[in-house]
Amino acid sequence: MTISGFMLRARDFQTAGMVAALCAAFSLADPASAATRIEVWHALNTHNAKVFEDIVKQYNRKQDDVEVTLQRFASANEIEATLAQQAKGKAKDVPHLVQLDDNRSPEELAGRPYIQPLYTLLAKHPLKQADWFVAPDSGLLRDSKGRVLAFPYMLRVPVMYYNTDAFKKAGISPASPDRSWSGLQGQLVDLANKATRYCPAANDQPASLNLENLAAVNNQFFTGNKSSSPSFSFDVVYVRHLALMISWVRSELLIKPGTEDQAANRFAKGECAVLLSDSSNLGWFSDQRNLSFGVSGLPYYPEVTRQPGSPFIDGSALWVTSNHGKTEEAATASFLAWLADPAQAAKWYQNTGFLPLTKQAFNATDAAYYKNLGQWRQLAGIYSQQHAATTKAFKVRNYPKIRAMFHETMRTALDGNLPAMTALSQASSNANRLMKEK
Repeated sequence: MTISGFMLRARDFQTAGMVAALCAAFSLADPASAATRIEVWHALNTHNAKVFEDIVKQYNRKQDDVEVTLQRFASANEIEATLAQQAKGKAKDVPHLVQLDDNRSPEELAGRPYIQPLYTLLAKHPLKQADWFVAPDSGLLRDSKGRVLAFPYMLRVPVMYYNTDAFKKAGISPASPDRSWSGLQGQLVDLANKATRYCPAANDQPASLNLENLAAVNNQFFTGNKSSSPSFSFDVVYVRHLALMISWVRSELLIKPGTEDQAANRFAKGECAVLLSDSSNLGWFSDQRNLSFGVSGLPYYPEVTRQPGSPFIDGSALWVTSNHGKTEEAATASFLAWLADPAQAAKWYQNTGFLPLTKQAFNATDAAYYKNLGQWRQLAGIYSQQHAATTKAFKVRNYPKIRAMFHETMRTALDGNLPAMTALSQASSNANRLMKEK
């Protein structure tokens, strides 16, 4: 009998029982009989990481062929840097799935040697009962031919959260925020005087709210109306808006931008009446026992548009890496199929606040889920419909650098260290320069 390269004969052992025991031991250790191990890197916040871990544990328990392991990072940028460094090694020991930001240049990301476009994997292992929720014309995570480049699992949109108890305490009826910026300002004054003196409003996305989505929500083009030649030019609407936000900070209607998670933490504790943030905090807020809140669309300027538009979709996705064997590719596809299962995808949507992965997940969500969430069903549902030209995903070279610069410029202005016109002039000039860098 030959086992793992060793010749074993019964006469070498005193009893046949010893032979059987050794055979069993070798069988258990045989790599061919072990589950295929799939490694996933992610950078989810604490609450959403727990939801993901629960889904993964359930998958690992329900079958024996694949074992998914997770590694959590501080940010998607850290994942990208670690992945690029690890891919340079001789062993090229990279995980199978990684959470990476779209970066507004998904085709560049898909073209990297260690990335495999999702459509390539799905051509060999199609997903069943999985119609992507976000309308194809959005252009998000798609190449010029409309092919899906990554698994759209962590997509989010900016929203306005509001503390209903604070609005009631301030005597605001109905207890919800005004969608116009001027109307909201009047409510914040009442909230400051009667309910939440030290945090009427907070915003943890200065670049998104004061630049990118100021355009989209007011049905304006953010990078010009020609996708083939994007450019940045901030007109009088931007200047007036940023000047208004600076005045809000000065009068303490809006708290100064702090650390990245400071504003959301304060809202979760019930300290702030209004929070302009992203939808992926929704599940976390829902878990707070003493927090009663609703979700509304972002404010807009009725002087600019009659009806508000929808903000840009943002966030990240699970990207498939390359150079894995057929067995590992099949195992990766099996795990993605589990995430796309209507029950699992609905659980993910409901417990996190990321946009639904599939239409099946959205349809599987009962009306009771939305009972105390204000406009959330409407705000999320619109992304399954045809997109307006001003809200389609824009693609800009070097946008991660540009966005970081936007973020820092907005923070500096809101801190009172740059007037609105100067800040926007600098932001425009620097963005157009960075866009041309190689």
